Amino acid sequence: MKLVTAEGMRAIDHECIENRGIEGLALMEDAGAGTARFIARELGSPSGRTIAVVCGKGNNGGDGFVIARELQAGGARVSVHLVGRVDDVTGDARTNLDRLGRENIVEVTGEETVDSLSEAMAGSDVVVDALFGTGFEGEPKGLFAGVIARMNLCGRPILAVDVPSGLNATTGRAEGECVSATWTCTMGLPKAGFYIGDGRAQTGHVHVVDIGVPSEVVEAAGIHDNVLTMEEAAALLPERPSDGHKGTFGKIVVVAGSVGYTGAAALASMSALRSGAGLVTLGTPASLNDIMEIKLTEVITRPLPETKGRSLSRGAVPAIMEMLETADALAIGPGVSRDSETADAVRAVVGDVTIPCVVDADGLNALSIDGLAGRAGDAPLVLTPHPGEMSRLTGYGLGDIQSGRSEVAREVARESGATVVLKGAGTVTAGPDGELFLNPTGNDGLGSAGVGDVLTGVIAALLGRGMTGLHASALGAFVHGLAGDLAVAGLGRAGMIAGDVLEMVPEALVLIERNGR
Repeated sequence: MKLVTAEGMRAIDHECIENRGIEGLALMEDAGAGTARFIARELGSPSGRTIAVVCGKGNNGGDGFVIARELQAGGARVSVHLVGRVDDVTGDARTNLDRLGRENIVEVTGEETVDSLSEAMAGSDVVVDALFGTGFEGEPKGLFAGVIARMNLCGRPILAVDVPSGLNATTGRAEGECVSATWTCTMGLPKAGFYIGDGRAQTGHVHVVDIGVPSEVVEAAGIHDNVLTMEEAAALLPERPSDGHKGTFGKIVVVAGSVGYTGAAALASMSALRSGAGLVTLGTPASLNDIMEIKLTEVITRPLPETKGRSLSRGAVPAIMEMLETADALAIGPGVSRDSETADAVRAVVGDVTIPCVVDADGLNALSIDGLAGRAGDAPLVLTPHPGEMSRLTGYGLGDIQSGRSEVAREVARESGATVVLKGAGTVTAGPDGELFLNPTGNDGLGSAGVGDVLTGVIAALLGRGMTGLHASALGAFVHGLAGDLAVAGLGRAGMIAGDVLEMVPEALVLIERNGR
């Protein structure tokens, strides 16, 4: 599904109203009615329920007035609280205020009325946040900041209309008080800020309300940001023919490990198998091979020439290239060490590989963007840096990377010709052509050693099934994050480890397949 910035959504609204003959009032009506239907579905029925709707003076407040009217018609007891004066409401919002009836509006203008609002919210089944819309920037001030703070303290489920008030819909930043929503009903298209920065924590469950924007308007807008839905993820999953065999489902070579880092090699290899690969062969330093034979029952191991420090040597390159002759994809880098000779070997392999390849961890530390631009072959290449590795690749500081994750990922993808998966909260996947995916799955429990090695294996398995670098990476991040969400449900965030995520990968794949039917 396409993602928009605040500016992008304004452009779409303008096109609909000015050039497509769709009235702004009609868009507002569809927004409010669609949100009211969502609330009714979540409550089972609005009849007899108590709902507090908190409105601002702009179009977001106008949506709130429609929501209140629709819920009242469904039998709910609705209180409507306008932060400001009725006389200050204009345009389409004023039209819907008048339709609701001025006598139904409680003006919130000072501390006494804020206290009254707090009581109304505390006694409600749901609180509707219709204060600020997509265009909000900066920090809520004065009375608005106080109302948002009270909203968050009311102890009731909150539904945000279009965007949680206080959140920047483009950057995902909350610079001051911000509504912490249970649900966000967003209009037309999801907003980029929901999946990055503070947005991930503030939006809750995101539901997209159809407000009648023609599909050709969205297509003509030239939007390059995306988020996978469960249905789209299912559509991307390669089919598994009933008469398939281990050769059908992808032969993966994993080049990984050094002394002290056998775990990285094991996690990446097993992850590829757990993600559906038919055959996985691990190439690892010769002195570690016996250890890997014990750790890995289902993975074929291949001892490779090593340095005195027990990492891969330059002499391993011919053997690795021979392994690749019958492989469908390569994963290289997890735990290979930062030994200079090993780095030379990684550069040689990545420079000459002609099958799809994913590079992670220490493998990334051996590369440079300029060097990648001149590599042989045109098979998909995927880089999976965390922010620290991205800093080394680009020379940018961590703060600059984290504040502009999408822009940095796009830049590196364009300059290197590779698909870039910038890991972290809200993993960003960028293709060399500028197309980008923000990942909606995952949680902070994924911040544990070895979790990135699991992602490497997932992406390698999908590459081995013939997927493009961009789609294998976006789907891989989705599957990996969903596996983390399944793991955390039973274990909690603090105790979750990489092996737990690995074990949940098959369940994540099953869940995607079931929801996509």
